[in-house]
Amino acid sequence: MNTSSVDVAKLPLMLANLRLPTFARLWSELTQRADREGWPSARLLATLCELEMAERVQRRIQRHLAEARLPAGKTLDSFDFAAVPMISKAHVMALAAGDAWLAKGGTILMFGPPGSGKTHLSAALGAALVEKGLRVLFTRTIDLVQKLQTARQELALTAAIDKLDKFDLLILDDLSYVHKDQAETSVLFELIAARYERRSIMITANRPFGAWDSLFPDKAMTIAAIDRLVHHATIFEMNVESFRRRTATEQRHSATVATSASDIDQRHRS
Repeated sequence: MNTSSVDVAKLPLMLANLRLPTFARLWSELTQRADREGWPSARLLATLCELEMAERVQRRIQRHLAEARLPAGKTLDSFDFAAVPMISKAHVMALAAGDAWLAKGGTILMFGPPGSGKTHLSAALGAALVEKGLRVLFTRTIDLVQKLQTARQELALTAAIDKLDKFDLLILDDLSYVHKDQAETSVLFELIAARYERRSIMITANRPFGAWDSLFPDKAMTIAAIDRLVHHATIFEMNVESFRRRTATEQRHSATVATSASDIDQRHRS
C-alpha cells in the first residue's frame, strides 16, 4: 500500500465508519505523544486498541446495567452483613466473583420476612455479576408472571421464555406475592422447567417451601418446581428482624433520648 496517498484529514471519518469512538477521540493526542517520546508504531497501535477495547467493555456494562432494571443503590458494599449474621460474607463474595454456579444453571434461594434484606442482597449480587460482563434481569415475580400469561394467551409463551435465555441470571423478587387463586401460575413452572440446568434463577420469598402450595395449580407441580430449584441451589435463610422496623425503632429511641436530654437541659437552665 502506498502510505503517501493516505489522507490523514479523513481519519476521523474513517474511524467513525469503523465505529471506533475511542480511537477517534484519542488518536491525535496519542500520536503527538508517540512522536515526542519516540514510540514504536506497534506500541502506539496497541495502546489505542487497548483503550478502545476497555471503553467498549465499559459501554457494554452500562448497557447491561440499564437492561437489568436493578433497584438503585443496592450494592454489596452497602449491604449490612453484620445485621444478617447467618449470611457468610465470604460465601456471597465468592458467588459474586465466580461464575461456575451460573455455568451449570445454579439457583440461589433467599428466604426471610419482609425487610430482612433479601431484595438488597439479590440486587447487589446481580449488579456485581453485570460488572463481570454477565447479563441479568431483575423483576418482581408477579410482573413477569403477568407478562408470560399474556404471551400464553397470544400463543407465544415458548418464544417469550426463549427470549429470556439471553440473561445468564433471572432475579425473581417477592415470589410469595404470587397466588394461584389470583392468576394461573403454571407459566411460572414452565419458566423454571425451561431454565433448569441451563440458565440460572435467583428467587426471594417471604415464605418457606412448605407454604408454596398456594403458588402453583396443584401439589404435583409444586413438588416438581421445588425439586428443580433445589437441585443446584444455594439457600440463604435470612430470619432477622426487618431492617425497616429496626431503623424506625432506633429513630424513635434517638428522638426519645434527644427529647429527654433537652428536658434535662431546660430544667438546669430554669
